[in-house]
Amino acid sequence: MTCAIIEDEPLARERLKNYISKTSDLKLSFIAENGIEATQLLRKHSVDIIFLDIHMPGISGIALLEKGITTAAVVITTAHHEFAVKGFELDVTDYLLKPFGYDRFLQAVEKAKYPRLPKDQHFFVKTEYRLEKILYSDLLYIEGMRDYRKLHTKTKTIMTLQTFRDFEYEIPASKVCRVHKSFMVSIENISSFSKSEIIINKVSIPVSETYRENFFKNLGRKF
Repeated sequence: MTCAIIEDEPLARERLKNYISKTSDLKLSFIAENGIEATQLLRKHSVDIIFLDIHMPGISGIALLEKGITTAAVVITTAHHEFAVKGFELDVTDYLLKPFGYDRFLQAVEKAKYPRLPKDQHFFVKTEYRLEKILYSDLLYIEGMRDYRKLHTKTKTIMTLQTFRDFEYEIPASKVCRVHKSFMVSIENISSFSKSEIIINKVSIPVSETYRENFFKNLGRKF
């Protein structure tokens, strides 16, 4: 796999060069020391993986991603954890916090080997100290539990402090729809429904009058 380093810190560049040289299935294509140089090189060279710093002179790593000039898998390398959410919104493959070791580097490379899902097939949820990818096809429903939201999937449950409003803003209602003050449901995984009830995975979920019209609209049905 061909890769590129986009990094303004000399020590960080050397560390990445060393890690790449130790990895038999990686080949370094080019190094850019700032966003402007990186933009020019990416237009000339196609690579499989980019190791990208966020804070750089000229054009930041985030701004570079927002330009959409590459289809490579992007691994962000930074000392700033606060950009993790923005990075994953831009569909990065992994987010490495400096200083990171060779084992953690290899984990990111392994992730980059697999085809990435289109954004319309998944979303990320904040849980504990990480962001977890949820496939729309795996999600069953989201349940409100006081200050928490509980995501029920086909294989596990996930607790988050994200609000229903957060999910309504982030997720298309054609995929996951609000049906009650305490529930959102995956349209794809509905087994059956009536005016007042939805069955998903043998669980009965109420449909309230407030959300009924919008729910049927997203189903493309009338009752």
